[in-house]
Amino acid sequence: MNKFALFFRNQMSFFWLPSAWFCGVRVHSLENNSCTVRVKHGWLNKNPFNSLFWAVQGMAAEMPGGLLLQEKIKKSGHSIAMLLIGSSSNFTKKAVGKILFTFEDGKELDKLVNDAVVTKEAQTIKINTKGIDENGDVVSDFSFQWSIKLRSKKKY
Repeated sequence: MNKFALFFRNQMSFFWLPSAWFCGVRVHSLENNSCTVRVKHGWLNKNPFNSLFWAVQGMAAEMPGGLLLQEKIKKSGHSIAMLLIGSSSNFTKKAVGKILFTFEDGKELDKLVNDAVVTKEAQTIKINTKGIDENGDVVSDFSFQWSIKLRSKKKY
């Protein structure tokens, strides 16, 4: 995605996801099979221990996989519902500075969307993202379970 489109998406997130926007969560890159989201530790998103609040990390960690899945569904041309059905996290280091969360397995999402369309059954996937600080250290590890299902056509 070009820089102007990323800038526009990040500005519009004020209306779509205001709490994430106020906390500084921004899309860093969005490609066909990968997405990276960044968040920088600051006054609005800190905890009492002067590190990045865990819920802000959760918003930033959920976004790469969820946004890429949303893009794959949109490109499929089908009406598909998506729902977050589970999550877990592990925190390994104090999160300060700029943290990047990346999901790079878009091909798995292509398969997931295709399976949902072909089988007309709900499909689930576990999407893992790690928070990496400016030194390359893992500060947190998140796992999100998503479910998608082809919407049935209404008969009137």
